[in-house]
Amino acid sequence: MNLVVFCSSGQDLTTGTWIEMFSPFSEAVLLGLAALAARDRIKR
Repeated sequence: MNLVVFCSSGQDLTTGTWIEMFSPFSEAVLLGLAALAARDRIKR
């Protein structure tokens, strides 16, 4: 969703902008993995 905004504005896609765009997704993935790991430990 943010990718269209960055491309249409003519800004260069630097590493910083990529990190800003994908940090919400990566945070969600990491939280999900942490929750699964914690749940697995609690089950055992």
